[in-house]
Amino acid sequence: MNRSFYDEIKYQWKYGGMHIKLIGVNLAVFLLIGLLIVFGRLSVSGEINPVMPVLHNIFTLQGSWKGFLSHPWGLITSIFAHFELFHFFFNMLFLYFISRFFLMYFSNQRMLYTYILGGITGGIFQIIAYAVFPALQGAEVFVVGASGSVMAIFMAAAFHRPMAEVYLFGVVKLKMIFIAGIFILMDLLRMGSTDNVAHFAHLGGIAFGILSIQKINSKSNIVNWTQRTVENIKKSVRGEPKMRVHKGGKKKGKKTYNTRSDEAYRAHKKATQEEIDAILDKISKSGYDSLTKIEKQQLFDQSKRNG
Repeated sequence: MNRSFYDEIKYQWKYGGMHIKLIGVNLAVFLLIGLLIVFGRLSVSGEINPVMPVLHNIFTLQGSWKGFLSHPWGLITSIFAHFELFHFFFNMLFLYFISRFFLMYFSNQRMLYTYILGGITGGIFQIIAYAVFPALQGAEVFVVGASGSVMAIFMAAAFHRPMAEVYLFGVVKLKMIFIAGIFILMDLLRMGSTDNVAHFAHLGGIAFGILSIQKINSKSNIVNWTQRTVENIKKSVRGEPKMRVHKGGKKKGKKTYNTRSDEAYRAHKKATQEEIDAILDKISKSGYDSLTKIEKQQLFDQSKRNG
């Protein structure tokens, strides 16, 4: 059945995954900013666009502490905003391709939290850098773009499966950890340069991405903790009971029994992990499309349990 362009957009928004929604929001903000810039350019005669100061106040993160304290919302709005076409295009292209790898292991919800928290961490790194390093002080700086968020998603996937192999530019086969190392080294070596790139924001996203997979199944994991906290706040607003974690001990009321012995559980877990490892090896050698429908479903089910 052929869908119209409008129906295809609705379908992708509903079923395409969190990366499609994130790209969609970024696109909507980019188009809004672009249209407002054009309107401002046409509304006056002269070189100064009256719309630019307003857009900077709303959609950018101001690098100084004073600027941040007067415009704190920039810590969020800036990670969805782009003022230049190529900046937007390359960030969204990178997000699209790395998301396919990320979603093999993690859930859509985890991608959203990694994107937002990684972007916030990147912004904080940038503010601290401008406060600490004298060479960066004195100039009015506006930070904008999803680079820190995208770096967080990439690093989470890369450090979760560092030995997985991908084809760079469709030609050169490299392990994920090597590609991650190249990005980290590039940002470290270009700190303080005049290339108009927020390298400290990149490093903040990198740091959060690596942190986000530490003790990934623990309730103390930064993403798990944040997600649980947000859900509890939502439940409090709706007047519902909060999520609680029980650590063993006896419970009053109806008893439940686990009929699977410890030995059987460990054997089942080991067998499941061996199946997942075999599927991941197959992806590394032949690509995701080489998987059977059953193998894709197994990988999807495992990613939901991990996410």
